[in-house]
Amino acid sequence: MAGKPVLHYSDCRGRMESIRWLLAAAGVEFEEKFLRTRDDLERLRNDGSLMFQQVPMVEIDGMKLVQCRAILNYIATKYNLYGKDMKERAIIDMYTEGLMDLDELVLHQPYIPKEEKEGNLAKIKDKARNRYFPAYEKVLKSHGQDYLVGNKLSRADVYLVKVLYHVEELDPSALANFPLLKALRTRVSNLPTVKKFLQPGSQRKPLEDEKCVEAVMKAFT
Repeated sequence: MAGKPVLHYSDCRGRMESIRWLLAAAGVEFEEKFLRTRDDLERLRNDGSLMFQQVPMVEIDGMKLVQCRAILNYIATKYNLYGKDMKERAIIDMYTEGLMDLDELVLHQPYIPKEEKEGNLAKIKDKARNRYFPAYEKVLKSHGQDYLVGNKLSRADVYLVKVLYHVEELDPSALANFPLLKALRTRVSNLPTVKKFLQPGSQRKPLEDEKCVEAVMKAFT
């Protein structure tokens, strides 16, 4: 029997959080090895574990996978969260990649200089409320089904719900005019695997505070 996947990253959200969410939604237990110092990162680089000298890196099924999309694609395929055919996978990819612009803005918010935070937050609110959330609300309204693609949970739903949570932390009323997105968030959150992940003490990471940002900078710069 294969061991649990091992996630190599800092003890923060960053680019690993989407991977944590997807594994959790799939009901897969995983271990984490946190990079706390520059030496921890250099050790992985020097032993050949990082193809492009970067993390996230996930050890899974005898592989050391890097690059977030490759990792997420593998997990989604292995655990049947990637549609039933090529057409559904293309739509899932489109919905997932469409969110990346917004997710990047949210991801960077704790790390940018203080004088840029207000402007970045305004950009997050504008893009969430006026571009991205209306698009996904329209998808759900168009087919009236429980999930974005094929009436079945996919990586697109998991990623969207993760982003909804993260945007709401910064903009609590962001979903006020999007009842179908709120319903999707509730539906996914109530799945037993996700419900467990959302409980205190799970491997889900909180919004980065100053202490966390300092620790990340120590490990990666």
